[in-house]
Amino acid sequence: MKALELYIHIPFCIKKCAYCDFLSGPSDEKTRENYVELLCREIEECRGKIEEYEVVTVFFGGGTPSVLPGEQIQKIMSKLRGVFTFTKDVEITLEMNPGTVTMEKLIAYKKAGINRLSIGLQSVHKEELKLLGRIHSYEEFVHSYQMAREAGFDNINIDLISAIPGQTVASCCETLKTIIDLQPEHISAYSLIIEEGTPFYEVYGEGDGADLLPSEEVEREMYWQTKQVLHGAGYERYEISNYAREGYACRHNIGYWERTPYLGLGIGAASLFEEMRYTNPSDIEEYQRCFGEKFKAEKLSIEEQMEEFMFLGLRMMNGISRRKFRKAFGKEIEEVYGKQIEKLKKLLLLEENGDRIHLTEKGIDVSNSVFVEFMF
Repeated sequence: MKALELYIHIPFCIKKCAYCDFLSGPSDEKTRENYVELLCREIEECRGKIEEYEVVTVFFGGGTPSVLPGEQIQKIMSKLRGVFTFTKDVEITLEMNPGTVTMEKLIAYKKAGINRLSIGLQSVHKEELKLLGRIHSYEEFVHSYQMAREAGFDNINIDLISAIPGQTVASCCETLKTIIDLQPEHISAYSLIIEEGTPFYEVYGEGDGADLLPSEEVEREMYWQTKQVLHGAGYERYEISNYAREGYACRHNIGYWERTPYLGLGIGAASLFEEMRYTNPSDIEEYQRCFGEKFKAEKLSIEEQMEEFMFLGLRMMNGISRRKFRKAFGKEIEEVYGKQIEKLKKLLLLEENGDRIHLTEKGIDVSNSVFVEFMF
């Protein structure tokens, strides 16, 4: 059977963070109940369309999926298992924020089959958390983390953000070292992006406000220190912003970068299925009218597929495979991208290692510029 990933979008949170541009927001109990019902209806719409596939990973993202009580997560998981075939070792991740879980919830999540948690911490510093608009303290995070361990979760990721306004290299490293002491299996370390339409953009997006952000040199130093500190503690970087102990790299995210087919369920969720890309409507009323449309979307062109193969695959430290390119497209990679590869090798931005082509350390620093070279 072919591998398939599932993404489940839960668009609810207690309070939207100042930097967040995701499809999410506060909700009441009735809204959440109605949404779970719609989600189960969309899952049912997939029946009969996925017989050749088996689910290798499931990811509950948001928003804050841990806003939902255990019974609702169990209901969604029960419907998923009734419609899809799961592999025995399926990875099932649920994002949670500190302060949104109880031991009762965590036990229910575990019973539902959740076997990996991703906790959004971002920083250990009170001032930085407040600036970001987070609703929790570091102490609340530690309490939630310890409860998760007590509930039996042995695969936990912690999300961190760097390049926060006013942040220093020292405070960034302090956050890293404090988290390492807790020994999570996985750490995602992202650099803050100022997105249009967010409160952060109004303050820091342009003009004098942009000067309050760490300089490019300071941000780069944070990036290098992140790699050094985490590597020294036994965390290997397997993707530009992701680090894991041996055996704990996130299989769901790797699937995205390797273009494993996936179905996005819930409002605003994206799918890549049978080389067709589709994004569910973000309007709830339109969403419930379009459950089956993802299976009728326009197929990506070969050129679009090649572009994605390159710029997604090159995000990973081991890069892309010549053999997989040949298998996917019936051509040698040099036939399509020979000039670009040679140019980037001369600039010391790409390296070759047998079957693999990957970014150099210098290439990682300017990765977006590298990716543009592979756009038709």
